Amino acid sequence: MSRRLLILSAALILIHSAADRASAQSPFSLYVAVIDTTGAPLPGARVSVTSTGQPGPKDAGVTTTSGDVTLTLTPGPHAVTVELDGFAPLTVAVTARTSGAEFRTLTLQVATFTDTVNVSAPATYRSPSLTSAMKMLMPVRDVPQSVTIIGRQLIADQLMQSVGDTLRYVPGVSVHQGENNRDQVIIRGNNSSADFFLDGVRDDVQYYRDLYNLDRIEAIKGPNATTFGRGGGGGVINRVTKEAGFMPIQELSMHLGSYSDRRVAGDVNRALSDRVAFRLNGMYENDGSFRNGVTLERYGLNPTFTVQPSRDTKLTIGYENLYDHRVSDRGIPSYQGRPLDVDPSTVYGNPATGWVNARVNLASVSLDHQVGTLRVHNRTLAGGYDRGYQNYVPGAVSPDGSTLTVTAYNNATTRTNVFNQTDVTYPAVLGGIAHTFVAGVEFGTQITDNVRNTGFFNDSTTSIVVPVTASLIATPMTFRQNATDADNHLRANVAAAYAQDHIQVSKTVRVLAGLRYDYFSLQYRDNRSGLGLTRPDNLVSPRGAVVYKPIEPVSLYGSYTMSYLPSSGDQFSSLTVVTQQVKPEQFNNYELGAKWDVRDTLSFSAAVYRLDRTNTRSTDPNEPTRIVQTGSQRTNGVEFGVTGNITPRWQMAGGYGYQDAFVTSATAAAVLGATVGQVPRHMLSLWNRYQIVPRVGAGLGLMYRSDMFAAIDDAVTLPSYVRADAAVFVPLAGQLRLQLNVENLLNAKYYANADSNTNISPGSPRAVRVALITRF
Repeated sequence: MSRRLLILSAALILIHSAADRASAQSPFSLYVAVIDTTGAPLPGARVSVTSTGQPGPKDAGVTTTSGDVTLTLTPGPHAVTVELDGFAPLTVAVTARTSGAEFRTLTLQVATFTDTVNVSAPATYRSPSLTSAMKMLMPVRDVPQSVTIIGRQLIADQLMQSVGDTLRYVPGVSVHQGENNRDQVIIRGNNSSADFFLDGVRDDVQYYRDLYNLDRIEAIKGPNATTFGRGGGGGVINRVTKEAGFMPIQELSMHLGSYSDRRVAGDVNRALSDRVAFRLNGMYENDGSFRNGVTLERYGLNPTFTVQPSRDTKLTIGYENLYDHRVSDRGIPSYQGRPLDVDPSTVYGNPATGWVNARVNLASVSLDHQVGTLRVHNRTLAGGYDRGYQNYVPGAVSPDGSTLTVTAYNNATTRTNVFNQTDVTYPAVLGGIAHTFVAGVEFGTQITDNVRNTGFFNDSTTSIVVPVTASLIATPMTFRQNATDADNHLRANVAAAYAQDHIQVSKTVRVLAGLRYDYFSLQYRDNRSGLGLTRPDNLVSPRGAVVYKPIEPVSLYGSYTMSYLPSSGDQFSSLTVVTQQVKPEQFNNYELGAKWDVRDTLSFSAAVYRLDRTNTRSTDPNEPTRIVQTGSQRTNGVEFGVTGNITPRWQMAGGYGYQDAFVTSATAAAVLGATVGQVPRHMLSLWNRYQIVPRVGAGLGLMYRSDMFAAIDDAVTLPSYVRADAAVFVPLAGQLRLQLNVENLLNAKYYANADSNTNISPGSPRAVRVALITRF
């Protein structure tokens, strides 16, 4: 690592020196970023300059899709004015030097309206910018790593209801079964149930998240420790919530569908005054399933307030209450290297006594304040999580395929998370070169209690053998602790500091350098034995990238990023007297990519990467009772993405991902050369929406996934499949519209994912959903 940092530092010194020499002959440049009060970029704003001694203002251009514009000014005082329909105009004074550059962020306020107007803009799946990837507002095009954003428009067009639904259209990401009781993802070959964030803050408990209160989901790929901290070895999933604003919104949607699918959701936003706004999002869902006896009931409520005491300060307060109850379902087993050939509706267990519950309470406070060009952002997220599940687990099938073994257990986890982040962003010009400095600190505490009980059939045995044709298990069950069941208390403390410099060396070259330090301390107590263990880790994570822009809409980049995963695992559950001594696993990502904004509503991206995972545990070949950290894994991959409007009538979202994930040095779980489980070699997904006539639109989506292994022993294969989805959109009277979605249009039989060789989830047969959506 020190060698890489030395090379990067030397390169920066050379670049700075060359730029200093060039700046002596360069005119003065003013880089202007125009944003609204939420920090979102404002494209299309008109910029004019009035110069002393010159007659009248002169047009200087309009802001790009990322809300920025570059002005070349003669020495002396100038007045720069920014105007955009719907916003109050803003004029600032600038004194240009004889050479060099200056960076200004200009925030436009919403204009005071006296008339009611209807504004119509072409819908697009493209999101032009984001903040989370670099802790600063950036065009997606200029972020030097692969990013896929699933926005509100795509979520609505497909009636998506879960995180898993959204990730079908993200190259390089696949959805793990997660024992069918939680969100779990495999990003670039790395499996995680904890790399989930809410508005950039860790939300790592194992539960199912809903989409009712989201503006978008961001899949930020590659190790991300500099921005997000520990974990994130393959990438992270960041949910961005809706915030209260000052434009009125009233929307109600109702869904009905196959298998008793029923859902209602609402979104209301109001300005209570010119400084205070309120928003309320809510949802209720009650579903059946194509799986026998499996049902779901959940509800969520999320009020938020935005307070703007001045044009430079914004306070956002939010609270979410989410409840999710469903029947547990571990899927079907395998037989002779393939999923067991039974009806997709077959469930092994007893729906009357199998359950999954989650109660989540999240409170957040966010403060943004700007002093000149200095911007301060502080966010606190406090969460209380109470979740548990009780399930039946299908096991191995007998050699003749007639019976299988079933076990059962329950698990309960409560966790309290409190995180506070403070970020400071400061643009400056040093030596004629524009910099954007970001620095911050994070503090957090996580307290977890976990208890597991084993199921005893007839209060005597922990497993039974049942016919594969008799899936319903009515044998009486009792649950109590077995010899190895957990009863743990854990406390994790986090303290981190990070710094980053985004350097605009020239109009065509930008450099990113960042470093983060994390202190992660885990205190573990086994309540059954009284054993107490501690494990402190000091983690230093660098990040470096170079972006070359031959023309403004195109970015070519190369990057290196690093992350660590402490030995206690992503849920702190694996700390033992052995793992207490083990160093954190390390993730190193090398990536080259290209991004092209063809126009304001259409973007293409491509990336090639190598991600190495090292310091994984392995058995000492000379002493089987000893653990050594010689295991390693590698993923080589290629990704392509497209988002936006191909024509004014045709929208598209999707991509292709190629992944080759394999074990490069034997681990405790696999031999050298083994293929990583649930990482298909090829994944392709494309969703298209076409406006046939002004009042009728249609959608068609295609997904392809090649064969993949259910687990890392490469013993069971989940066959490849192609799935087609379709939709029809018809506006009715006024603001009412009708939407019909068909999932698995051709009724293909397929297997979506797995948790192990004996826990495989069949994909849904053809399903139809009808939605009525109204704005009033």
